[in-house]
Formats: sequence, C-alpha cells, structure tokens
Amino acid sequence: MKAKEIRQKFMDFFESKSHKIVPSAPMVIKNDPTLMFTNAGMNQFKDFFLGNKEVKVPRVADTQKCLRVSGKHNDLEEVGIDSYHHTMFEMLGNWSFGDYFKKEAIAWAWELLTEVYGIDKDKLYVTIFEGDHTENLEEDDEATEFWKTWIAPERIIPSNKKDNFWEMGETGPCGPCSEIHVDLRSKEERAKTPGKELVNQDHPLVIEIWNLVFIQYNRKADGSLESLPAKHVDTGMGFERLCMVLQGKTSNYATDVFSGMIAKVEDITSKKYTGSYESSASSDIAMRVIVDHLRAVSFAIADGQLPSNTGAGYVIRRILRRAVRYYFSFLDYQEPLLHQLVPQLSEDFKAVFPELDAQQGLVAKIILEEEKNFLRTLESGLKRLDSIDTSTGIIDGRVAFELYDTFGFPIDLTRLIASEKGFKVDEAGFETALTEQRERSKKDAAKAFGDWNQVIDDNESVFIGYGTLEAVSRVLKYRTVKVKDKDQYQVVLNKTPFYPEGGGQVGDIGLLFFGDEKVPVLDTKRENDLIIHFVKNLPEDITLPVKAVVNKTKRKMTENNHSATHLVHSALREVLGTHVQQKGSLVNDKYLRFDFSHFQKVTEEEIAQIETIVNGKIRENIARQAELVPIEDAKKAGAMMLFGEKYGDTVRMVTFDPEYSVELCGGCHVPQTGVIGLFKIIREESVASGVRRIEALTADGAEAYVNDQAKTLAEIKNLFKNPKNIVNQVSGLQDENKALKRQLEKLNSLQANLAKDKLKNSAEQINGLTFIGKKVDLDSSDAIKKLAFDLRKEYDNLFLVLGAELNGKANLTVALSDNLTSDYNAGQIIRELAKEIQGGGGGQPFFATAGGKKVDGIIHAISKARTILDNNQ
Repeated sequence: MKAKEIRQKFMDFFESKSHKIVPSAPMVIKNDPTLMFTNAGMNQFKDFFLGNKEVKVPRVADTQKCLRVSGKHNDLEEVGIDSYHHTMFEMLGNWSFGDYFKKEAIAWAWELLTEVYGIDKDKLYVTIFEGDHTENLEEDDEATEFWKTWIAPERIIPSNKKDNFWEMGETGPCGPCSEIHVDLRSKEERAKTPGKELVNQDHPLVIEIWNLVFIQYNRKADGSLESLPAKHVDTGMGFERLCMVLQGKTSNYATDVFSGMIAKVEDITSKKYTGSYESSASSDIAMRVIVDHLRAVSFAIADGQLPSNTGAGYVIRRILRRAVRYYFSFLDYQEPLLHQLVPQLSEDFKAVFPELDAQQGLVAKIILEEEKNFLRTLESGLKRLDSIDTSTGIIDGRVAFELYDTFGFPIDLTRLIASEKGFKVDEAGFETALTEQRERSKKDAAKAFGDWNQVIDDNESVFIGYGTLEAVSRVLKYRTVKVKDKDQYQVVLNKTPFYPEGGGQVGDIGLLFFGDEKVPVLDTKRENDLIIHFVKNLPEDITLPVKAVVNKTKRKMTENNHSATHLVHSALREVLGTHVQQKGSLVNDKYLRFDFSHFQKVTEEEIAQIETIVNGKIRENIARQAELVPIEDAKKAGAMMLFGEKYGDTVRMVTFDPEYSVELCGGCHVPQTGVIGLFKIIREESVASGVRRIEALTADGAEAYVNDQAKTLAEIKNLFKNPKNIVNQVSGLQDENKALKRQLEKLNSLQANLAKDKLKNSAEQINGLTFIGKKVDLDSSDAIKKLAFDLRKEYDNLFLVLGAELNGKANLTVALSDNLTSDYNAGQIIRELAKEIQGGGGGQPFFATAGGKKVDGIIHAISKARTILDNNQ
C-alpha cells in the first residue's frame, strides 16, 4: 500500500466505528504556556480531558502534525542516525472523551492492524503498565485481561513507568498506556532470539508502532496525581513507522513518505543514497536529516511561525541551520539546497495538509533567505576558526561555545572541522559554558505554575464581552505563579467581559470589584479554553460575587485598530494582489501592526492607494455584521481564513460589506466603520523574505500624527520664508550641503598633508624607534585617522601619539607599526594615556583612540607616552 492509501484506511476504519474525522491542528501552539509545539495528537483535545470544555462529539480520529525537538519529548539528536526517529511526524489517532475505554480501544487496534492492514499476528507484542509503588499505582490488570482475548499471554509484557505511563508534559492529563510492538526481523532471526526480549531495547527492527493511552489522571504542579472526572482514550500511531511495516521496509526513510524527497536530494547534489546506517555513512545520514528537517521547517512556516531569534521561531531556525550544516559538511554542497525541495514536499502532502501547497512560493522564499544568511555565517565562523590560537592542538571550550552561540555552529560541526585540521575540542569547557548559559536562561525565564485552587464546582469560562464591558461573575478558580521568585496571580471567572489576547488583539485590562475591594486586572490571556485574568493581588474573600469592569477607553481604541486591520487587509489584496495573506498582527489601543505576504517593498503610490481605499470605507460608515455560522457556510461566503489557525465546525464571521471584507475572527470590532475616524500608515518595512509589515494609526492617534506632521512642515516653511515650493528649496539646500562637504574634505586633506610634513620634521629616535608625539590642529577624527595611517606607511618602526581638540573635548590617537605590536599594544597604551584626559578608549594592537573631557591633559598624555617608550629599554 502507498502512504496515501494507508492513511485513508485508518480514517475509514474509525469512521465506521462512529468517529468524526477532524483536521490536524496547527503544529505551532498559541494558547498553551506549557507547550511550544504540538508534540502529540492529544494536545488539541487537552481541555476535554481536563473537563474545561463541553464534549459535543465523544469520538474523533485524525492525523496530526507533531514536532518533537524541545522539552521532555525531544528526538532531534536521533534523527538521521537511526531509521525511525523524526522531528516532524504524523500521528494517527483515535480518541474517546468519556465514552469507550480500554476494552474497545484494544479490540479495535487489534482489528485494524491484523485484519485491515494484515500484519502477521505472530510478529506483534504488547506492553502494559506494571505499576509504580512510589506513586501508589497498581499494575494495569484490566488491560491485561482485555489483551488476553486477542493475543497469547506470553506476548503481553509488563513494563515500567518510563515506557508505559504516558504524560504530555510536567503537568496535565496522563495515565497508563499499552504499546503495540512489531518484530520486523527475518524468520531466522526471530527463531534465534524471541522478539519479547527485544521490546523497548532500541532494536531498529523491533519497534513500537501504536500507543494506547488510557487517560484517567491529571498531574498537578506539586507532582501529585488526581483522578479526572471522566476516563478517556488517547491513541497515537506513528504514520511513518506504519508505512515502513506495511511496505515491507526496514527504515521509515525507505518508504514513499520520504523516497521522493531523497531522490530529489540525489539529483541536486549528485550524491548516491545507499540507505546505510553505519556511523561512517555521513552522506546517507545527511540526506535523512535534510528530508526530515525540511518537513519540520516547511510546515512550521506554513502554520505561521517564521524563523527568528526567540521562542518557537528560534527552534525552527536551529532545525533549519542543522540541515544546512549537514549538506554543507557532508554532501559538499555549498549553495542553498532546502528551498529547492519545497515543491516536492508540497506535492507529496497537498491532499492531507494543503496549507503548504497554498503557500509553496512564500515558504520556499523564506527558507532560501534563511539558508543564504546561515551560509554566510558559516563562512564567518570558519574564518573565526582559522584565526584562533591552536598552538596547543586544542580549540578552547569558550571559543567553541562562541562559535555555537554567535555563529550557530553545533558542537559536532566544530568537532568535525577541528579533526580535519588535526585539532581537538575542549569538550568539557564547551559544556561548562553551555551549562552556564542554560542556567542564565532558566533564571531569566523562571516560571513556576501553582496548582489551581477550585472555588466553585464548575470549569467553563465564557466570554460575554462583545456586547458589554461589565458583568457580575463568580471566581471559578485561581492560582499563584512564581516569576523570577515573585508571586503573580491568575483568576478564572465563570463569565467575563474581558477579551483574552488572541488573533493579534491584546488582552483587556480593567478592575474586579469584590464588594468594596478593588483588584486591578493587568492582562487577560487564553490558556487552551480557559480565560485567565492576571491580577495584581487576590481579594480577602475570593468567594464573593465579583463585578468585572473592562477599561472602556483602551477597549474602544483597540476596536478601532482591529476593525481597521480588516479593512486594510482587503485594501492590500485589492492594490497588491490576491497573493497577500495575513502573516501576523498586533492590535492594541495605540496602533495596529499587520504582517503580510508580499515579495517587494510597497511603494509610496501603493500606500497612498491603500489609505484612500480604507478611509473611503471608513466614510461609508459600514455597519459591522458578526455572526456564528457553520464553517462550510463561511467558506461559501468567501471568508478570509488564516493559515495556522484551528477552526471548529462553527465559526464567528465578521463582515464589513459582503463585497469588501469578510473574515473569520473572534476579536472585538467597532459597530460602524465611521467610528474609526481616520486611518494613516506610518511605517512599511520587511520582516522576513516575502513578508512585509505596515504600522498604522487610527482615530485620535492618526489625527495627532497628521497634525504633528503639518506642524513640522509649517515650521520648515517658516525657516525658508514660506516658499511656494518647499521641496525644491530643501533639495537645493541638500545639494549645497553636499558641495560644501566636498570642499571641506579637500581642505581637511590639505590640512592633514601640511600637518604630516610638520610631524615628520618633529620625529625623534628613541631606543631605535621613531617617536612622533604632538598635538595637531585638526577638527575631524577622520582627518586624524587618515593622517595616522599615512604616517604608518612611511615608517617601519613608528610609535605615534596625536592629540587634538574636537568639539571642545580631548581626543587621543595611538598608531604603531605592525612590527612593534609584539612589544607594544596600542589598545592598552591608549587606556593608560586616557587617564590624563579623564576619559577612556580602546582599539586594536596597532591603532587605538580615546576621548575625554580634560583638553589640558593632552600634553601630559603625550609626555606619558614618551615615558613609556623611554622606560622600555
């Protein structure tokens, strides 16, 4: 079976078992502070397990894009080395939310694998949780009994907590699990060593294929377990491994999930892939790393995560650079490669994950720019490696860390280059520096979530803030969060008018009134489906009814900017083209920021057109329409949908004229566009390759900006005595200024030449060196530098010290001939001389400068320099 057929059979099977087939959630997680990426199929269903969300469909199945490269679940270092680990992978899964449990999950897993897929029963083994006395957890006898219906007891293997108690993270839903393993070895090998002995022993051909998780606990922040209100099933089967089994391969990379990509790499690099897993097969390892990492990077970008230097964006950048490092070092390919593979990847997955196909050009362009940048950095890093002291035959650990931290060199790249040159790396020193950095990062980001304290027996928090900014509510639960050893507090209300940050719109602020006590709300965010209010303090009596009041001024200004964002999105598509897609936004009470796909700078003329269109729509005073509709109806209405967003069956559709702006949006908006008043773009710039950004103001902010610009223009006109054409006047002044600068440069050059002749006449011989120490009458640091470098060219053993007064302050320059730098250091000398002018400075061993406030000290500094030379016999 081909991969597409394998995937479809899974969906069809569970659909026949009354499961609803749902789409994959985005790989990048936005509303869960405990996770950066979707690392398991159950992430999007977390609130069902915790009881925070009403279950409307108790049985679902899907294939989920997952990424495991950070935190507890991290497969990065194994990728390419073995045959079955990946960063981005597909997880086939079926779920029950308080419906069926172990009996059905086990029976259906066996039926699918053995009857539908036809896997030999004699090649299968299962594991069950053996219990853990430290947590007072008993062995899962229930699962064992159900398995005995389908498989011989000797093939049921009790296993420890590490392998058979599944936890999503440090906290959250968890429970015992039962893994299904398959033995892919030959008949002869199976006869020699029973597969039972190799289960969970990292044998490349005796592997886990499916994990049935029986979620019945919640791991609390204090490490304890509490029973969940209902029992759930969460299964996960690695799609790539399943394809390997069903296609009779011994490696995931040999299946048609990867074979087309690998063939493309072979074509581009003219290298042959042999499928070897020997440690010496560096080119094979490199190809596996490349095709794996490309998937992770491409789908993350398609889901809205651009590579960057922080957070999730930094993880994506590191994965991409790791792939570049592999083709640069092991395939001897030193041009951008990854972007060339995007079309093949897009074609392979467009039937199941169409978001990549829809953005193929943008994704390829972003990857290309990232590759170019890192290839340049690689060159810089290699030059840095060439410049370091290796007289000991060892690259210092701090230098190796600098290469890692500054140039993005993984330690194994430094190790590889060092070995080629016959050096070793101080690995212990590198690890020390790396540990120190991690400790600093942990300290900076230290955040400890306390357990939720339940106030009333309910978990659902409802947003009611579209139509009101005040409400009387009750506290559902609260917790304390330690951030850098300081306590912060979070509160959840059963209903709230406070909008939680989302869709680019910032969270509301305001006040909570508990009787006469007033508690400020500093921010509002969403954690999965909980609306969390960040409060300054907790009230004395948290059980009291609470009056929640949103800051009206801030909300109304934010609504102006959010509605203007919708208007400008449509205007951009009208002016620039329908390729424009939103790639990010920020909407607060001060301004709006909108990122969008576009491959060139937006011209002044285009900006003017966009502003004209938006302001026209504002003057039309279009009434807002906001309604909940089935998602299929929204699609028929042509509603804009954002890549990287997870939409349910019912969506909120916001319309400002059905012929102009129709978008899916959960944010807050003006009742009519006329409320916005005025729209003005104040900045346009590049964010990443193929992604532009505009910033704009509305209402009072736009009016103040325009008035300020008009005031500035009036002041400029007054300076020019109100000319008819101020542009021509300013242009003429600029031309005149350029001409005067050229004249000044000529005068400075002439002055420096005259000064050079005088200085040469003052040269002295001290201890076999030519010493020139004088105060010069030059008023430009560039002229002094040119003078110093000109004199260096004329002497083989020059020790030069120049002083000058520049803009009322003291300036010192020290220049040495190259052959003197083994005995003298200009940077060290200048720091000593700068004390005489009450200043400081530095530079290179052959040239350094300093500035200070004591002009009278220049002569003393020159005298001190002479003393340094006199004393160095």
